[in-house]
Amino acid sequence: MTTTPLSAARVRDVTVASLLLVVTSPLLVAISIAILVTMGRPVFFVQQRPGLHGEPFRLVKFRTMTLKRGDDGELLPDEQRLTGVGRFLRATSLDELPELWHVFTGEMSLVGPRPLLPEYLDLYSPEQARRHEVPPGITGLAQVEGRNALDWEERLALDVRYVEERSFWLDVRILARTLVAVLTRRGVRQPGHATSERFRGSGEHGGSAR
Repeated sequence: MTTTPLSAARVRDVTVASLLLVVTSPLLVAISIAILVTMGRPVFFVQQRPGLHGEPFRLVKFRTMTLKRGDDGELLPDEQRLTGVGRFLRATSLDELPELWHVFTGEMSLVGPRPLLPEYLDLYSPEQARRHEVPPGITGLAQVEGRNALDWEERLALDVRYVEERSFWLDVRILARTLVAVLTRRGVRQPGHATSERFRGSGEHGGSAR
């Protein structure tokens, strides 16, 4: 296996993340204003996610859903809380832009397995758990191979494949294919779900995962 030296990957990540944060700063402001106008505060969605070796960190992305609750006080289903602005942000992956800060600080990388929910940690098989041997990424092999259109077994297998085959040129190819995936909006959501069904363990399925 040919791997990208951590120091080289880190230099790349810091350089690219810094440039993108500067270049996209007007867009970040515009999105924040759009969310404030259509949904109010908070602008950001913050949730704990497992990072490298499963260590938790606080993931920040743009909020795409309202906080509307039903008569029972529980949040309404994702499909009912997702706004027009939110759908656009998800379809274009612009809701992920704040994660560039995590890349800059070292909690994430540009490329790697997506940081999923912490409750999934105990559901992974030993092989699937290998996805945490590298830092989580803004984009990854599973995202360019089909994203939410893939089932969980396929996605997690691709995450492990990335760990095994990780290299500079693989990262370059994934980043290039990410641009195509974003432009074509391929695999943004799974039919019947706001994004994707929840992971219940190998061979099992359930509700929304994002």
